[in-house]
Formats: sequence, C-alpha cells, structure tokens
Amino acid sequence: IERMKAVFISYSQAHHTDIIAVMERLNIKGYSAWEVTTGRGTNGGDPHLGDHAWPTLNSSMLTIVKDEQVADFLQALKKIDDESPKMGLRAFTWKIEETI
Repeated sequence: IERMKAVFISYSQAHHTDIIAVMERLNIKGYSAWEVTTGRGTNGGDPHLGDHAWPTLNSSMLTIVKDEQVADFLQALKKIDDESPKMGLRAFTWKIEETI
C-alpha cells in the first residue's frame, strides 16, 4: 500500500506560478485549486479579503502527495514563504486513509 498525505495550501495569488513550478520540479501532478479564497493569517500580514480596504486575495490548493515527497515539498513551499513572508503562504498535511 502506497502511503500518501493530503497537502492543503492557502497562499497569496501571486505565489501560484511558483507553487506550480515546485510541483513540476518534484513531479507532483494532480491537484484541485480554488482560484479565489479569502482569509486572514495568524502570523501577521494583511488580510486578503478582496474588498476596498483589503483588496488582495488568496488561492487554495489540495494535492495528494507520496509520503516520501512531503518533506521536500513543504521545504520548497517554506522557501517561497520565507522570500516574501507578508504575502502569506501556509500548508497543512494529513494522512490519506483510503482512495479509489
């Protein structure tokens, strides 16, 4: 049985092409993305609400990744976030129990 994890990423829309480039480099193919999501992070930075006061927006993505790819993927995502921490990028994982 292949062990996998779900990786949910919430990020400033400006990070999208960088995240896709990382996924291509790591041969992570499948994902579902929500082009527009709103929110406010817990580590500072500005809210991304798409309104007149806070006009920026987030996107979100869910991908299922082999266990052995997760550490490299998260490290690459952290590097993107570290390069512009005020823009916002968070990633969360959980185990995949079953799939069809």
